[in-house]
Amino acid sequence: MHPEPTVFIIDDDEAVRRFLSGLIASVGLHVETYASAQEFLDADEPSQPGCLLLDIRMPGMSGLELQKELASRNIRIPIIILTGHGNVQVAVHAMKAGAVDFIEKPFNNELLLDRIQMAVAESVDADTTRVKQDEIAHRMELLTPREHQVLEIVATGETNKAVARRLDISEKTVEIHRARVMEKMQAKSLADLVKMVTMLELH
Repeated sequence: MHPEPTVFIIDDDEAVRRFLSGLIASVGLHVETYASAQEFLDADEPSQPGCLLLDIRMPGMSGLELQKELASRNIRIPIIILTGHGNVQVAVHAMKAGAVDFIEKPFNNELLLDRIQMAVAESVDADTTRVKQDEIAHRMELLTPREHQVLEIVATGETNKAVARRLDISEKTVEIHRARVMEKMQAKSLADLVKMVTMLELH
């Protein structure tokens, strides 16, 4: 079971935090609010999917600095920048640094909720993919070096005969290794096996 997606709001204006929290909670999303970037960093690092709603101009650590800090900690959470009219260039800079969107204040509530829900959905998908990749990597660790070789060649579409020739072993031995690979990788078919290998290569 995956953890509940959370929208993290970081804004030094309490009234903005309260308003955003109520607005986002109204569509059934879990919300956590923080008055500063440092307060957010001092809390537990977000391990659950979700998104970060980030004011770009704050006392102490700015939104951009927090963005850099999260990247250095390899925390991948979609960031939506909230910005005033005068800071659009800074928001564009934030997007070039990896933010997924920016919204100008005063914002349209429906538009903001749409963007948040899109970011959360992307984050949930990415989280599901990461969990699957970890599972596949764990299964792959169970393979012997020879089974690993057989997997790599079989996943390119080669026949047992071709695998046997390349590894200088008998076809019967390839069949045994191949059956063990399928069992350990929990693959129902060759297509299933190829999908797993491809997913890990995209990791």
